[in-house]
Formats: sequence, C-alpha cells, structure tokens
Amino acid sequence: MSRDALIAHLREHAIQEGDFVLKSGRRSTWFCDAKQTACRPEGILLIAEAALEAIPADATAIGGLTAGADPVAFGIAALAATRGRALRSFSIRKETKDHGIEGRLAGALEPGDRVVVCEDTVTRGTSPLDAARVVRELGAEPVMILAVVDRGGTCRAAAEAQGMAFVPLVTASDLGFDYEGP
Repeated sequence: MSRDALIAHLREHAIQEGDFVLKSGRRSTWFCDAKQTACRPEGILLIAEAALEAIPADATAIGGLTAGADPVAFGIAALAATRGRALRSFSIRKETKDHGIEGRLAGALEPGDRVVVCEDTVTRGTSPLDAARVVRELGAEPVMILAVVDRGGTCRAAAEAQGMAFVPLVTASDLGFDYEGP
C-alpha cells in the first residue's frame, strides 16, 4: 500500500468540489470528508499503514476529539495490534459526561502515556489542539498531532508552539488544492 493509493482513495471518496461553508464560517470551493476514506476497510488500511510509519515507537496511545478522530485512532490501533505493537486508543468527548464514568475521556488513555492526537481533516487545528489540552489535563503527554488531511497549512505552527510534532499524511496540495488556513 502506498501514499499514492491513499491520495487516490481520498480523491475518489472524500473530496467534493462546489460551494461549501467550513466549520470556521469561511467559504471554500472544496470539502474533504476524510471519514469517507477512514470508514471504508481499504481506506482505513491505507491510513493506518501510512500512520504507523510516522508514529514514534515510544507512543503508547492514540486518539482525539470524538467523530473526527475515532475511526482513525481505532483503525490505526487495530492494525498496530496485528503487528505486535501495543497502541491503546481513546476518544475525547466534546462535552463532559455527567453519568456513569464521568468526564470527557472514553477509552484506554492512562496517565503518563505518550500520545498521538489524531484527526481526519484539519484546517486550523482547533479540534486536535483541544484534544491535546484534555490529554494533558488527564496526565498524559501529547507528542504528535497526526492528520489524515491538512487542508489549512497552519496546524504545524500551532502544534510546534505547544511542543508537539505535526504530521499530515496528505496535504491540500497533494490533493490538487491550495491551503485554506485562517
């Protein structure tokens, strides 16, 4: 499996062109719904293969803000397990749960973990940066933000300012578009 195959899969299943309003309120001529790749078996294998090459060997957990990170984190952790690599996965809820096991954490994050915070698509990076803040509050150390697609070009500087590496598997230019940062 190759990066070119991942780009082709994203172009076929995740990229739409037209007139879109982004989460930020800005308009764009293209939209990336990387979950359309992450939620297909062949797509998540392409993502996981590429991600496992980029994830530091000392990382112990992977996750992020629920919805965007879930299929990515769970798929990467599952493929890692088939290779004898223990990489626990988790989700950060968007809001605090007030019943059962309370809080924003769902899953197997533990204090002291070295964490890869992942996301399907980033423009400004607000979701993975929020997840990294919660990870720190829970006593773990976010060491990397991994995005399937970087469409904005600004998350790297924000991640590095907080002491994390930023690794996009695919960039806007790889998909044939210009960055659309803030």
